[in-house]
Amino acid sequence: MPRPSLVIVPRRLARAAGASLIALLVGGATHSQPPGLDLALDRFWGAADVRQAAELGDGVVRSGASFDDAYRRLKEGRPYSIQKTGLVRLQNRTEDGVEHQFALNVPDTYDPARKYPVRIQLHGGVMMRHDNVPPSTAGGIGNLSGPADAPQIYIVPFSWDAAPWWSEDQILNLRAIVDRAKRLYNIDENRIVVSGVSDGGTGAYYTAMRETTPFAAFLPLNGFMMVLANNDLGVREPLYPNNIRNKPFFIVNGARDPLYPTRIIDPYIEHYRQGGVTLDYHPQDAGHNTSWWPQVRDVYEAFVRAHPRNPLPDALTWETDGERMHDRAHWLVIDALGKGKDEAASLPDLNDFVGPPAADFGARSIGTRINRIVRGSNAERIGLKEGDTVIRINDEPVRVDTDLSEAFEDFPPGAAVTLLVARNNAPVELEGKYEPQIVKPLPKQLFHRSQPSGRVDLTRSGNTVRAVTRGVAAFTLLLSPDQFDFSKPVTVVANGHIAFNGRVRKNLRTLMKWAAADNDRTMLFGAELRIDLTR
Repeated sequence: MPRPSLVIVPRRLARAAGASLIALLVGGATHSQPPGLDLALDRFWGAADVRQAAELGDGVVRSGASFDDAYRRLKEGRPYSIQKTGLVRLQNRTEDGVEHQFALNVPDTYDPARKYPVRIQLHGGVMMRHDNVPPSTAGGIGNLSGPADAPQIYIVPFSWDAAPWWSEDQILNLRAIVDRAKRLYNIDENRIVVSGVSDGGTGAYYTAMRETTPFAAFLPLNGFMMVLANNDLGVREPLYPNNIRNKPFFIVNGARDPLYPTRIIDPYIEHYRQGGVTLDYHPQDAGHNTSWWPQVRDVYEAFVRAHPRNPLPDALTWETDGERMHDRAHWLVIDALGKGKDEAASLPDLNDFVGPPAADFGARSIGTRINRIVRGSNAERIGLKEGDTVIRINDEPVRVDTDLSEAFEDFPPGAAVTLLVARNNAPVELEGKYEPQIVKPLPKQLFHRSQPSGRVDLTRSGNTVRAVTRGVAAFTLLLSPDQFDFSKPVTVVANGHIAFNGRVRKNLRTLMKWAAADNDRTMLFGAELRIDLTR
């Protein structure tokens, strides 16, 4: 029997396979592929952005490669080379024409053969910045860095009053930043998290409601989701709290925070938890600062490590206003709004909020100045009148910017109170007991809905997908060979009816379309299955 010959593979092929040199036994190679596939993939991986990658993906299709060959190579991914480390300042121009600056903090020990987790850190103080030029000292991660023995890449974008974190432009920016970083550095696609402090924490909530697919978790620090309901903030896009159920949250707020104290935050945290959000809440005895970071850091980092992204989750929920920019969550794309066959009249929704029972003293005030007294209330019995300004309660001064209901927060029912008020420019002392009426707040919507929306809830078991919809006429399922068995029929049950049952073919053009869009080795799709709910 003759000895097998050795064939030396060209360096370009060897590099793409992850080695500097590969020797294959003739007749023993498990894969054969057209010679043009390597060149086509080199060009595809060398694209500057998503748009160029979409154009170059056609070269892979024209190379004559099989679906399986291209799929295998895309899962292996592009070859990475040595890149600049330390603080790397970059910029991009988003699709809407806005120029953005951002910075990468890359470990000095960066090894292109290794995948690195990424933390995107959104800064605070957005409305105090008036242009897109960051301070010369900006871009570093500061004292919020993780342990040195667990290197990661930190990405610091920049925001300003005309392009706050809660804007469509910044969603475009985050998409472009993640794509650019993945083209330069070997990033673990399933360990990209969005964190932020103050305005940045609020921005993390906004991002989770509008863009979930690329991210593993959201970590808002000293932020508050309900800030986004403030009309003065100018959020023009509809917001869907139900969308935050797709990813886990790590949340920190301070009890002494003058902006978002835990007593305000706590009822919403409980609402999210009861609504199915996976969250880890860490209230701190602190103000609007990060003095607690040394105590929280290890728990924070452990949470990130314990919650990698599942790129192909078996359960998904997504709601959209039909805008193409926000029609997708992982392997679900909502194509058209409208009334579907036998759709759900309603679905449990985190937007419907009922707060906990509250103590009503009966005084309505702006700050400490009373503008209305509820007839028969505790405040009326004590002797308060419209126009009074409360100066002291039990010899403790009341800050002028404190609402009166907040000033009584720590008083138990039945406690004796002495009030010093200013009435007609004269001091008046009132005495009585704090005996508020305990009332259950009326249900309310967290965010106003002024336009129609559609929602799809999906669950997958094997090759069967079950969907419950509201306000959706059509949606598309993106099928991955890592999630579905293409040798067997796929069944889709929508609103209790079989909407599809049959075999689905792998398609190379579909594979390249979504490989270009996602730039993700772990989330590749071989087929699009459109479900029409109007039939």
